[in-house]
Amino acid sequence: MIATLRLLYKIKLIVLLFLSGFVIVLGLFPVINRSCRPIQARERINRIKQAWLKTFRRIVNLEVLIEGQAVDGPALVVSNHVSWLDIIALGQHLPGYFVAKNDILDWPVIGYLSKKAGTIFVRRGDKQAIHATTEQMSWLLIQNSKVFVFPEGTTSDGSTVLPFHPSLLQPALLTHTAIQPVALRYEGQAKSLAPFIGDDDFIPHLFKMLKLGKIEVRIKILPVLEMADKSRSALSYEAHTGIIEALRAETIISQVPASLPVSRKRFSRF
Repeated sequence: MIATLRLLYKIKLIVLLFLSGFVIVLGLFPVINRSCRPIQARERINRIKQAWLKTFRRIVNLEVLIEGQAVDGPALVVSNHVSWLDIIALGQHLPGYFVAKNDILDWPVIGYLSKKAGTIFVRRGDKQAIHATTEQMSWLLIQNSKVFVFPEGTTSDGSTVLPFHPSLLQPALLTHTAIQPVALRYEGQAKSLAPFIGDDDFIPHLFKMLKLGKIEVRIKILPVLEMADKSRSALSYEAHTGIIEALRAETIISQVPASLPVSRKRFSRF
């Protein structure tokens, strides 16, 4: 009974959060864009987006442990992809713009809010659309923004990292912007339940996440890649390899018996 009441309460909070999202993107964002200079408007909108995602994080009880330091200024942040929760985990910590599959536009509520919040949507297999996506990403990087990409092109179950699409790294080369890999890993119950794969639909998966007492995710921010004289394929391979090694290292540490001393770096908790 208590679990049912807790779930109903969380659903109520989610509904209120989504309603507030409509008020923000339809009412507040246009006012900010009209009344502020472009740079100032982006900064204010990014702060509002972060606050909204932090509220989402608290409702689903997403516990994010972060190791490493994000580079200052613009960057192309390259991450492995497990779930829609990845966007909350990353976005509530680092302000920026996400690149996502065009399919998300069909998701109820979230698709519309994502579009209005500045998400860049990729339509696979359409060369003209991919060119337009590259231009959008490049413009944001030039405007001193961070852009988040999931070069696998889809989600995995978290046990492996699928091959990367090197074309998504092209905007960083065109704009001479830093590329920073990020390794993302779910733990506890969420390790098997958080992955959003196959025929999963957003609303049922959201309810499944709301039933969990806690969702644990670790994010390891890796060093910026050295880009001099490297092709996008070489950089893609380097980012892919670095993320795999970081996830493998975390897996080994988590498997060490509790009775043995383990040296860990300090994590930031969000």
